[in-house]
Amino acid sequence: MDKLRIGIIGLGVGEKHIEGYQKHPNCEVVALCDFSEEKLRKVREEYPRIYTTKSADEIIDNDDIDIVSIASFDNYHFEQAAKSLQKNKHIFVEKPLCLFREEAEEIKKILDKKPDLKISLNLNLRTSPLFKWLKKSINSGELGQIFYIEGDYLWGRVNKLTDGWRKEMHFYSIIHGAAVHMVDLLIWLTGMVPVEVEGYGNQISTHGSDLHYNDFAVFVLKFDNGMVAKISASGGCVHPHFHKVEVWGTKQTFVHDINGTSLITSCDFRQKPLEIHKDYPGKQKGEIIYSFIDSILSNVSQALVPPEDVFKTMSVCFAAEEAIKKGRPVTIKYI
Repeated sequence: MDKLRIGIIGLGVGEKHIEGYQKHPNCEVVALCDFSEEKLRKVREEYPRIYTTKSADEIIDNDDIDIVSIASFDNYHFEQAAKSLQKNKHIFVEKPLCLFREEAEEIKKILDKKPDLKISLNLNLRTSPLFKWLKKSINSGELGQIFYIEGDYLWGRVNKLTDGWRKEMHFYSIIHGAAVHMVDLLIWLTGMVPVEVEGYGNQISTHGSDLHYNDFAVFVLKFDNGMVAKISASGGCVHPHFHKVEVWGTKQTFVHDINGTSLITSCDFRQKPLEIHKDYPGKQKGEIIYSFIDSILSNVSQALVPPEDVFKTMSVCFAAEEAIKKGRPVTIKYI
């Protein structure tokens, strides 16, 4: 069969997309785009046979390109995603899908009119062996009934907020840019979606900088079955980049922090927690992209991050932003 032809927009994290697509035997990366001549010069040296351009539209408008991989700055995602879909391209997008609920609704409308097109988001915590193991443990009932989960995205890279492109944006969200990973992980681990959210945020870590939006956010999610979850994201914390997770069940408690990973199986201090040795982050490079390609090529295969999960996760993020701005609980409306 003919190979699917790929164009990639944005060569920061987008450069890693090249390797992901090249792992699939039915793909060919044919075009790369970035604003930076320095980045283009670098990829020309490494991939001399791939066409390069500074124009995103040149990729989107190319009838010979089947998939557009969008890894540009957050504020360009909506326009590039919507245009690509209108041009009948499948799209793979770095998080977030877009910045505002209205934009996500517009993307969903386009997809509803073009059901053969596929979309996925690079929510790669799903590929971590540790979290795959945790999902199986939750689903098997090993932890008992889950009543509380914590997920903390400890970014610890304040310079990304104060020195990079984020400070130039007309709107930046630490929820859409960081907490989104923990929201997706929560939904994926449990197979459930929350119904209500309440939260708070601040900009203490970047006070006095050119960033004018929260660098920290924390929010609580309520589920129909009574389960509660807390999600946080911190760009300015004094902590290595880490995804801290706790799952409290009626039989066992899972704890994953910087000191290690363990299962607490008893309330007795004399009984030591059971150490868990699974790769973390250990994210499998290219796995999400590979599954996305398979979902395009096969009518029965589903992407590791399917479209419905993309919209579920973004719906929660939009509601969390709204709750923080309004200072009250918000009912989550799913797109």
